[in-house]
Amino acid sequence: MGMALSGCLYAQIPPLAPDTGASAPPVTDGIDPALLPYYGQTLAWEDCGGTGYDCTRVTAPRDWADPSAGDLELALVRHRATSGRPLGSLLTNPGGPGGSGKSFVLNSLSFVAGEELVENYDVIGFDPRGVGESTRVTCYDPAGLDAFLYDIVPGERGGDEWTAAVEQRNADFAAACEANSDGILPYITTENAARDMDLLRAVLGDEKLNYLGYSYGTFLGATYAKLFPERAGRLVLDGAIDPSVSGSEVGISQAVGFQESLRTFLTDCLTLSSCPFAGSVDDALADLSALLARVDQRPLTASDGRRLGADSLQTAIIAALYSQESWPFLRAALADVVNGQADVAFQLADSYNGRVGGEYLDNSTEAFTAYNCMDYPVEDDPADEAALQERIEREAPTIAPYWQTPSVCDAWPYPPTGTRGEITAEGSPPIVVVGTTGDPATPYPWAESLAAQLSQGVLVTRVGEGHLGYNRGNACVDAAVEGFLVDGTVPEDGLRCE
Repeated sequence: MGMALSGCLYAQIPPLAPDTGASAPPVTDGIDPALLPYYGQTLAWEDCGGTGYDCTRVTAPRDWADPSAGDLELALVRHRATSGRPLGSLLTNPGGPGGSGKSFVLNSLSFVAGEELVENYDVIGFDPRGVGESTRVTCYDPAGLDAFLYDIVPGERGGDEWTAAVEQRNADFAAACEANSDGILPYITTENAARDMDLLRAVLGDEKLNYLGYSYGTFLGATYAKLFPERAGRLVLDGAIDPSVSGSEVGISQAVGFQESLRTFLTDCLTLSSCPFAGSVDDALADLSALLARVDQRPLTASDGRRLGADSLQTAIIAALYSQESWPFLRAALADVVNGQADVAFQLADSYNGRVGGEYLDNSTEAFTAYNCMDYPVEDDPADEAALQERIEREAPTIAPYWQTPSVCDAWPYPPTGTRGEITAEGSPPIVVVGTTGDPATPYPWAESLAAQLSQGVLVTRVGEGHLGYNRGNACVDAAVEGFLVDGTVPEDGLRCE
């Protein structure tokens, strides 16, 4: 994905002065007059608690199809370009769905963007609708969320008692989300969030949207390009989701991706004295399967009293497989579980769920569910479900027993409105898609597929393990992304970064 953009894209936008909190005037050309109260907002930036970053809030309609349905608020943070002469704004999204873009930028700017981008852009983090400090989805208090995420389900896995208990747990969660979210659940969709991004583009004073989206953020960015191809600027989509893939296919692909990453992890693990397994990789996979089955039958008790079953142990494993840097923690967690201890495994599972000291840093679990339940069409063909389960058992045997459970979306109070299909974004400028060959969460074929679908798609490949490609230590990928975003230089389609 990639075509060069005009070097004078922002020529008519006055640069933001480095010593003020001012924004360029909102861009309202071509906007439906009914939406001008939103698009014409003037931002009031304030210092974010002495951090040196600026924060503000933007009002958006709950329902873009019917602005009379009420409003919601979006929380933004801005790190002003260190050059003092920004090319414009660079919106970012960390993924999820449900990740807080505000926290992403405020707490992890160097992880979000390299120095080249920080120098040349006002980097913008925002919490999408339903997320974080924006008008948010709320379901449970921390104790309730602990029970939902970690409690051991009674009965034999897959049996009638177990299934009924999971379905009741899901129904209770969905009912709590409906009761505590002030009526916003039907409007928590990626299409609405993409329309919010166009609002943000306008009120930030940008003629075009420049955007760096990670993981789910690639689906959000591709959806924007589909809706507003003529307003797309320089878009980079890293860790791509294939918008044409069904929810069940997403599940299969991710299960297989984590199984393959697990094999790669164990191959490395077996070379180290700290590895709790021995023999061949197949032997280690068999031992890990036996370990998961054991804690499924006889959960371990952690020092805080929580009980570690197979579901939480698998969450811990998946959390660590996102990055090779987490492999030492996974070795330690598995060694502890082999010895009957659960604390390190819970630390990994808690990191995945955003839990610290019994509290939750965000509402990512709740927002993740809300978006997915509205974005993905219902699939309820028993034959298809049986074929899905057989395929997962064949291609991801270690993960399969704990992967498929009754879905919360079966109990969601609103039917999904999203559709699945290819996104071409005809009329857009070039869009760069970055894929990593060993990415378990967003498997590499999805990046290949999205780049091929987009009419102006350019694929950049990072050869390696872990989730995402840009700003992860690969100079070739970094140069391609930064050259495109800063200078408009389109990478060679198919560029492969070893």
